[in-house]
Amino acid sequence: MPLRRRLTRTAVSTAAATAVLAIASPAWASSVVPLNPAHAGATAGTFQQECRDPRFGTRPTNQDGWHFVLPTKQAGDFQSLTLTFKDTASVSVTVTVPNPADAYTDFLSANGGGDKQVKHAYLFTPSGWTLTGGSALVSGEGDKFNLSHTCAGTGTTASPTPTPTTPSTESPTPTPTTGSPTPTTPATSTPSGSVPPSESVPPSESTAPGGSTSTPGGAGGGDNGGSLPLTGVAVTSFALGGVALIAGGALLMMRRRRDRITFTS
Repeated sequence: MPLRRRLTRTAVSTAAATAVLAIASPAWASSVVPLNPAHAGATAGTFQQECRDPRFGTRPTNQDGWHFVLPTKQAGDFQSLTLTFKDTASVSVTVTVPNPADAYTDFLSANGGGDKQVKHAYLFTPSGWTLTGGSALVSGEGDKFNLSHTCAGTGTTASPTPTPTTPSTESPTPTPTTGSPTPTTPATSTPSGSVPPSESVPPSESTAPGGSTSTPGGAGGGDNGGSLPLTGVAVTSFALGGVALIAGGALLMMRRRRDRITFTS
């Protein structure tokens, strides 16, 4: 009877102690840890390559494979990751792992063997993307998570900075000019209806006051055989006029003399 009582008291004490320890133990809280800052700005083509990773076996050859790892046991397990990238057009893209609703292959993985802790995360993206940052929700407490290794897809380059090409500029070639420019003489306009001096036509014939027409020619020919035009009153007209005046005067004088004769008886 005393032995039975002792066993009962021992069992009750053990149960009470277990309950007290369970209540006193802190809960395993979740926390958010950032991506290792040293891995921000990495591209799959410039990071450590490990294409033999069996998790990359289903990766298309035109996609980059990314493997992230949670380094400490204190941090517990990966619950989700939020990663930011820049695509080849420098457009920011945010990807959540795991997310079966998006267009990217992404999943979480345990260590394997007897260790069932979820310490690995995988993501496949189009080739040439740049990792710019990220954070992870874990089931414990930690300080960061890392980019473990990558497998670059086809089309990526070994250099993260493309070599800029300088466009060639063609300067126009000036056309050489020969000799000095010829000055242009402004054209002088001639009033309508008038004939320029160089184009004046000499009168072909002139009419004398006496009604006779004199035609140039004869005397005074130049070197080219042309004749000078006669100007003024013709000589013949002067002579005839003088004879007429003399004859008239003589008749007038004879008449006056005749009138002056006086007959005496």
